[in-house]
Amino acid sequence: MKGTRNLGLLIVLGIILILGAWTCGGYNGLVKQDENVKKSWNNVNTEYQKRADLVGNLVNTVKGAANFEQETLTKLVEARAKATSVNLTADQLTPENIAKFQEAQGQLTGSLSRLLAVVENYPDLKATQNFQQLQGQLEGIENGIRDSRRIFNESINTYNTKVRSFPMNLFAGMFGFKAKEGFKADEGADKAPKVEF
Repeated sequence: MKGTRNLGLLIVLGIILILGAWTCGGYNGLVKQDENVKKSWNNVNTEYQKRADLVGNLVNTVKGAANFEQETLTKLVEARAKATSVNLTADQLTPENIAKFQEAQGQLTGSLSRLLAVVENYPDLKATQNFQQLQGQLEGIENGIRDSRRIFNESINTYNTKVRSFPMNLFAGMFGFKAKEGFKADEGADKAPKVEF
């Protein structure tokens, strides 16, 4: 009788140890994915900061052009100020905060596009080596932003899959891990642009 009780106790202890090890491994996996999301978000912020830093040089270069549209430069500077004022940490990634962040960055993107469109009317400015270098850097940064956003969304996808999959979803909720929101396409991006000649 005593041997059967000891065997039963060993089986229960073995099951508890297996569940404990599985829970620890699952928790550590969630922490790893959460940290990957944070790293990816920091990379997104770094790309946006590079763009914001470049805008100052771009504005100063364009200011040198005689009779350049001051309103365009003013709007660009204002958009840059707004974009840099919306700072999010990875812990603040709620759908509302990401929407505010995207809106501020979208305004800066729009202002930069308007600036580059207006520059087309200034062939002397377009021809300067400094402006060409800045424009090339801006294109590279925009590509970096797209790549960083894609990697961030992939990190969010991996994290959310783990958080929402059974049975990890039971432990994720207990430990405070919740699904996160990634970047979404800008409003109207699903419609093809109208091209007229």
